[in-house]
Amino acid sequence: MSKPSNSTPAKSTPAPVRSEKDRVYIFDTTLRDGEQCPGATMTHEEKLEVAELLDDMGVDIIEAGFPIASDGDFAAVNEIAKRTKRAVVCGLARAGMKDIDRAGEAIKPARQSRIHTFISTSPVHMKWKLQLEADKVYEMVIASVTRARGYTDDVEWSCEDGTRTEHDFLCRCIEAAIKAGASTINIPDTVGYTVPEEYFALIKMVRERVPNSDMARFSVHCHDDLGMAVANSLAGVRAGARQIECTINGIGERAGNASLEEVVMGMRVRNDVLPYWTNIDATMLTRASKLVSAVTSFPVQYNKAIVGRNAFAHESGIHQDGMLKHTQTYEIMMPEDVGVKQTSLVMGKHSGRHAFVHKLEELGYHLAGNQLEDAFIRFKALADRKKHVYDEDIEALVDEEIATAQDHIKLVSLTVIAGTRGPQRATMKLDIDGKALIEECEGNGPVDATFNCIKAMVPHDAVLELYQVHAVTEGTDAQAEVSVRLCEHGRSVTAKGADPDTLVASAKAYLAALNKLVARRARNNKLEPIAVAERRIHSTDAG
Repeated sequence: MSKPSNSTPAKSTPAPVRSEKDRVYIFDTTLRDGEQCPGATMTHEEKLEVAELLDDMGVDIIEAGFPIASDGDFAAVNEIAKRTKRAVVCGLARAGMKDIDRAGEAIKPARQSRIHTFISTSPVHMKWKLQLEADKVYEMVIASVTRARGYTDDVEWSCEDGTRTEHDFLCRCIEAAIKAGASTINIPDTVGYTVPEEYFALIKMVRERVPNSDMARFSVHCHDDLGMAVANSLAGVRAGARQIECTINGIGERAGNASLEEVVMGMRVRNDVLPYWTNIDATMLTRASKLVSAVTSFPVQYNKAIVGRNAFAHESGIHQDGMLKHTQTYEIMMPEDVGVKQTSLVMGKHSGRHAFVHKLEELGYHLAGNQLEDAFIRFKALADRKKHVYDEDIEALVDEEIATAQDHIKLVSLTVIAGTRGPQRATMKLDIDGKALIEECEGNGPVDATFNCIKAMVPHDAVLELYQVHAVTEGTDAQAEVSVRLCEHGRSVTAKGADPDTLVASAKAYLAALNKLVARRARNNKLEPIAVAERRIHSTDAG
């Protein structure tokens, strides 16, 4: 929708006064922890594309992968290290020397490099996973950090399952890691078990008890098993941590990680109670979300905070009325702040009269009095039967009879030959502005052949976005209802056709969508002559 004019326009969130002590470094692990999400594996080229975008948007540290995991992971980390211009490129390594050597080799070309080494420190992990005594784990902490320092001055050490580690042992290991040369200490909530108050107290305790804690930056890495990863991460920052480990869209193991876009915008929008700042260009958040969703084939839930499809969409009539009067009534940030073009008022059964009138004006209609009231009543009746009311549904409600009378393209007849022997072939006759045209086309199936006939007689640039068939009732004689959505110049129209013959219903639906495109152009005073294939025109009384 067009941005409504308000007496007091909504303003972008003001930039905070920036003090270095309040800077929070963003450590993105989309390419490592995020890719470990089952089914989220990326190709080499996709990893490079994501890494480039992360670098451009201001991510401070890119954890590019786990080099010893595979040759592919090593190659990706190594190539990202070569290409990255601003961010620190980090490789993950367990406490073993081979892991660390492999990571050191992978990050070698980077302008700024880091090795992130870790080992489990909780009783349950040491007993069942590592099968090692605490003293042995302590020795490995020192040895692994020392080895990593041989490759880079920037070493991060993590105590896996830190939130379930005994405090005395945790402090002892952190002190040793810093003494061995670790400049970043990460205390992960590996299994998403902690809660904000508890995590705040843990980070605060460690920073106060470890004698050399002032020599390292503390980091938080929270998982979302209980849905508190973002809240826990921000609690850690409040306790003094200055690095957040997160992923685009919150992807990751099991329920995922803290969401980068949520922690960034949480600090930006609520800077009054979270007076911290990051180097992230927030206007690139939506773009990053869409890229990661595309390369992993993981859809973003519609109601996902910040980047979900509904994050800036409003259907409730009360909300829409408020939004039209002043955007800040129901939006705490501007969509442009995170790279979304504009707010969307979704028309549905909860929409009110104010939003309906606004939508009509957008579509070029100006109704008043009884005409408006009748249209609104019919709109509400339709919205009760449909989940979503598209623009073209409203157009039909307002001017159904006129639209039908003004149809330029009409189906006269259709004959289709289909079956296993092929090829499938359709013969169609159309009436286009009083001229009868006949065309015969083959296709990859009977529907494709039918649509090819229409395209041959009515050349157009519209793209078929949706073709859907369902039976109106039960039984083999049920009427088929076909939905077709066509997109022309960025605007989509949807139309339906019904007939006991599915192919006839398909042709009707496609032609109805074409007619809506023609009607839309006419209403906008941009009507162009319909392109017609000239080679098979007959008189209106032919056949």
